[in-house]
This record gives sequence, C-alpha cells and structure tokens, in this order.
Amino acid sequence: MPSRRAFLKGLLGATLAGLSAVFYSLRIEPGWRLRVRTWRVKSPAWGANRPLRLVMLADLHVGIPNMGPDRVAEIVDLANRQGGDIILLMGDYRATHSYQSRRVELAEVAPLLAGLRAPLGVHAILGNHDWRDDYEAFARKTGTVRAGRALEAVGIPVLQNRSVRILAPGGDFWLAGLDSQAGFSYEFVPEVPGADDLPGTLAQITDDAPAILLAHEPDIFAKVPDRFALTLSGHTHRGQICLFGWAPMVPSAFGQRYLYGLIEEAGRWLVVSGGLGCSGIPVRFGSPPEITVVDLSA
Repeated sequence: MPSRRAFLKGLLGATLAGLSAVFYSLRIEPGWRLRVRTWRVKSPAWGANRPLRLVMLADLHVGIPNMGPDRVAEIVDLANRQGGDIILLMGDYRATHSYQSRRVELAEVAPLLAGLRAPLGVHAILGNHDWRDDYEAFARKTGTVRAGRALEAVGIPVLQNRSVRILAPGGDFWLAGLDSQAGFSYEFVPEVPGADDLPGTLAQITDDAPAILLAHEPDIFAKVPDRFALTLSGHTHRGQICLFGWAPMVPSAFGQRYLYGLIEEAGRWLVVSGGLGCSGIPVRFGSPPEITVVDLSA
C-alpha cells in the first residue's frame, strides 16, 4: 500500500499534468503553434506542362483569443513565404462558438487576407459556418453571405458553384469551387440538401484542360468524377482532438475515411487540410493549426 505522502504526491502530479494538458489544448496548440504541412500529388489527370504549388488556408474561424488580427497577419506572412503559384481560402472564416472574449468580424481581417500574394491569384470558397453566420442568407438559402461580401470587397473572388479558367504559363487549368454541402443544416446531415451543385459546376468546364475542385467538406469526394486531377477540402480540423491518428469526433458522414491528409481512391486524389482555427469548442490537441501546401504534378 502506498503511503499517504506518496498518494498525495501522485495526486498532485496527476492534477498538474491534467491542468497542463487543458492549458495546452486551450491556448498553446490552437493559439501559438503553427506549422506548414506539404503533400506531393502525382495525378495522371494533371496535364499541365509544369508542377503547380497550391497553398491552402482552411477554417480560420477568426475570434479572440486564439485567432485575432495579429494571428491572421502571422498566417498571411507565413503563407506568402511558401512560394505558392496560387493561394486558396477554403471557407469557415469566422468563429461561431460561444467561447470568445471578443467577436471579430471578417471585415476586420479581410484587409489582412488581401495581403496574400501569388502569381495566379487568391481564390476563396464558402464553408458551412459562413452560411450559419448570416441569418438572412441562411433563411433565404441563396445569394452571397456576409463573409463572401467581405472577401470580394477586398478583391478576393469567391467561387460559389463556379468554375474559372486560370491562365498559367505552364498550361491553363480550371479551378472549380463548390458551395458548402452543409450550408443549410446546423449539423452535417447528408439527407439535408446543401448549397453545393457539383453537376452545375462541372458543366461550366468547357474544354479538356485539367481541373481542380475546391470543396469545403470532403464528403463530396465519394462522388467526384475523375475529370478532376485533384480535390481539396478542409472542414474536419483533423477532428481538433486527434490521438495517434484517430479522432473521436469527425464532422463527416464517412467517419475517419476523410479525416485528414492525402487520400487516394480509385485513381482520384483528395487532400484534406487540418485547418487553422476551432469549431464548436476552442480546443485543439494532437491537431496543430496548419497551412497546407500541395505540390501537384503529372
């Protein structure tokens, strides 16, 4: 039997370890850590003459304390230093959870995002929280949401079920942006139609130039045709709490299948970013905020 002193010493150690873990997951990992994660994809459907470097910023969820203007400025600076040919904003721009000491509107940080620089431009899509954050748009289920207007006001185009042709020195390609698959439901419910329109977005691609699909939620990948050389997504945050590659909660109908990283299915490629901010609760543990870089080649 342990002595009373040994028991109390063990209890104190366990308490301190627990408090340290809580502080780490609330402040250190979500607010102070930031990494760059690079994936290399060789896709036969990428027909351009040279590789393409894509830099993804997913799930900012701006809000004090962990994602204020200073943190956004840090992210913009690091993203610009990755040498990306194109920079992609992947949706969910403002935090909608209640655990904020100060609400930060996207209009406050959109000028900072306007400082992003890449030869082929900066392009954005919307996420489910962007619809949820605009009650009028959520009610009418159409139009541009508040976050989209803030981005477009500083010159960043928002692709809502729209495909655009990108003129690139190594060969033109199509960039197709889907609207949110969970935009019209408060939780991810596959039975509830979303704002996305994959057939309509695909129909705008009018020639055989290679194409890249941006989709905030990765669940659409199960039915993405091989016409796309690559699909890029965010939304999952790698579960926000991730233990040895497994997350207890994943906002996806497919569970762990599209949790994170580079995924290949039947010759089709998907990269899911771990994202930058927090959703639901302001906690990240084992899932540090990241800027995601993808080097795409044939």
